[in-house]
Amino acid sequence: MKIYLLIFTILVGLHHQASAQANQDKMNQFISELMGKMTIEEKIGQLNLVTGGEATTGSVVSTGVEEKIKTGNIGGIFSMSSPAKIRAAQELAVNQSRLKIPIIFGMDVIHGYKTIFPIPLGLASSWDMDLIKETARIAATEATADGINWTFSPMVDVSRDARWGRASEGSGEDPFLGSRIAAAMVKGYQGEDLAAVNTLLACVKHFALYGAAEAGRDYNTTDMSLHRMYNEYFPPYKAAVEAGAETVMTSFNDINGLPASANKWLMTDVLRNQWGFKGMVVTDYTAVNELIDHGLGDLQQVSALSLKAGVDMDMVGEGFLTTLKKSLDEGKVSQEEIDRACRYILEAKYKLGLFEDPFRYCSEERAKKELLSPAHLKKAREVAGKSFVLLKNENQLLPLKKQGKVAVVGPLGNSGANMPGTWSVSAELDKTQSLIDGLKEVLGNKVSFSYHLGSNVLADAKYQERATMFGRTIARDERPAQQIIDEAIQSTKDADVIVAALGETSEMSGESSSRTELNIPDVQQDLLKALVATGKPVVLVLFTGRPLTLTWENEHVPAILNVWFGGTETGKAVADVLFGDVIPSGKLPMTFPQNVGQVPIYYAEKTTGRPLAKDAWFQKFRSNYLDVTNEPLYPFGFGLSYTTFTYGEIQLSKDSFSEGEKITASIQLTNTGKFDAEEVVQLYIRDVVASVTRPVKELKGFQKVFLKKGESKTITFTLSNEDLKFYNYDLDFVAEPGDFNLFIGGNSRDLKETQFKLIK
Repeated sequence: MKIYLLIFTILVGLHHQASAQANQDKMNQFISELMGKMTIEEKIGQLNLVTGGEATTGSVVSTGVEEKIKTGNIGGIFSMSSPAKIRAAQELAVNQSRLKIPIIFGMDVIHGYKTIFPIPLGLASSWDMDLIKETARIAATEATADGINWTFSPMVDVSRDARWGRASEGSGEDPFLGSRIAAAMVKGYQGEDLAAVNTLLACVKHFALYGAAEAGRDYNTTDMSLHRMYNEYFPPYKAAVEAGAETVMTSFNDINGLPASANKWLMTDVLRNQWGFKGMVVTDYTAVNELIDHGLGDLQQVSALSLKAGVDMDMVGEGFLTTLKKSLDEGKVSQEEIDRACRYILEAKYKLGLFEDPFRYCSEERAKKELLSPAHLKKAREVAGKSFVLLKNENQLLPLKKQGKVAVVGPLGNSGANMPGTWSVSAELDKTQSLIDGLKEVLGNKVSFSYHLGSNVLADAKYQERATMFGRTIARDERPAQQIIDEAIQSTKDADVIVAALGETSEMSGESSSRTELNIPDVQQDLLKALVATGKPVVLVLFTGRPLTLTWENEHVPAILNVWFGGTETGKAVADVLFGDVIPSGKLPMTFPQNVGQVPIYYAEKTTGRPLAKDAWFQKFRSNYLDVTNEPLYPFGFGLSYTTFTYGEIQLSKDSFSEGEKITASIQLTNTGKFDAEEVVQLYIRDVVASVTRPVKELKGFQKVFLKKGESKTITFTLSNEDLKFYNYDLDFVAEPGDFNLFIGGNSRDLKETQFKLIK
């Protein structure tokens, strides 16, 4: 029977291969015939991506779009939505341009389209790949219902510097977790068939190393060794490519002294030749033009550099459109290079089925049915609850009792517009509840709620203006700060519990939102200290798009629930968790420092030649600080629950194994608390002796496990030679024989430990 199944499997595989090859041949023939009819101007026109003017994410807005469509000078449009608008633009392309080539329509669909899910850093906190994939699937379903067929997501940049605002848009500090999330999102967006009306092209960004911008300042220089690139920063991009991502976006920063959009080693040698990428490369917003400020030449020079590097589509800057013909005539670019770029763009349109039906994404009926549907909103509420991370819960203050009086205080407590978080450009902010309204809707007949502002977002009015852009305004109270605080304290006199809704606004993180201080803003801290001083139980509901420094808060506030920005259903989801209908299970995807001086900080650090002794705070002539310990405030992978979990001892299937073999590591997990709940069980390794320095720990596996109270379960991980590989000094991907430490636990700090050996 097994032989027959094997034969059947082989035959099915061969059939799929033959079918895929036939489809590839058909596409190649179609595009070759089309390109044979195109003028050089029409080919260059396909390389031009412009903005439609909605929700633009840069300072430049395209002009003369309609006329350029008619003359075949536009290949794609982004930031345009609704079936009616997109149909009108597409009709110009297929009815009034010479060759009737359809347009591709893109949008920054980052963590949801109309139904907004938690910011990506929050999604990563769920450690739930099926759930993350489902959010991308829903986002694709909604976006395509509104005419979109290309998203500029996922952002997979590894970030270990919380000062960088775009940490909110990624999956945190770890390449293993980031790789798993990158693959899940690509598969969620693209599905099984790109020609289906509910799938769209994924775009992996920002290639590459953007998350390592110096000083955490957006768009800044990046500089690192090849060894670090390949081992720590490249893996999520590579995982997304291997998952089938059809497009890749260049980053703004330079790599080895050459900005990404002009970097042939990066775009051609690595991406195409080493990783086998066969899709389309697009720049980020005006990145070609910005090469001028990088000092690489005028617009004609930098446009030629980008094309020759391997860039196919120029976003908004129109350097390709206005200079490539001249460069071709002068021999500075080749016909083959223009043809290459044009072919990749036409292939993307072919895979989407646009040549077969240019209007396949323009259905008013689908839009009415899919956007903000009850099923999508229900899922958004569930996902938000699973993204929250419980950082502290002294004396089991949480969950709160569904009775009595609760005072909600703080500027984030009554702002629905801030709940979707940054990079929610298509969100309908007027349809998003505030925290206080969500609490009242879920528990209003059981709990009495009051609300008071308590403080402004920031003492500095100009800073607050910068921090509440794009419709996320929170009205200021211009009275003296102490008067506002005193009034809030008075309003809590009859309350049984105070919920302090504090932290960042949504636009205090995200693109161009770098910070040099990572604390809760000054005037909000003053409010929090006054609330704690009342002696009443205080729960800090923390809104943030990045790790913050919470040293005082951790010491003085009884309970801290980090809710990031949870999306459309944030208010209800917070109510679910605060009152125990949902048990928090989120785990941090990024380390929280004690203070900003520790940044960048991450768990997978390299050991030094002068490591600090275990459990020591300070040793002279060792790698440490004078003023604080080396330890973070909250480590990577950390997150509490309303229940407790107990880990047994690790059991290995054998002490050693060789290439071609596998080893299993098992541990018994017991829910020893009072609630049924989920736990993320994490496995780390350490390569004890290697040919190059290696991290003190590396995540190599995780499982999200549900246990009823009192239940035990044996959790098993399997490791092979492949899991131990890394890029050595010569950039060979190898597993070196020797000793390894293996760790299992609930975060990167609190772990059980054992050892095994890889033998030749």
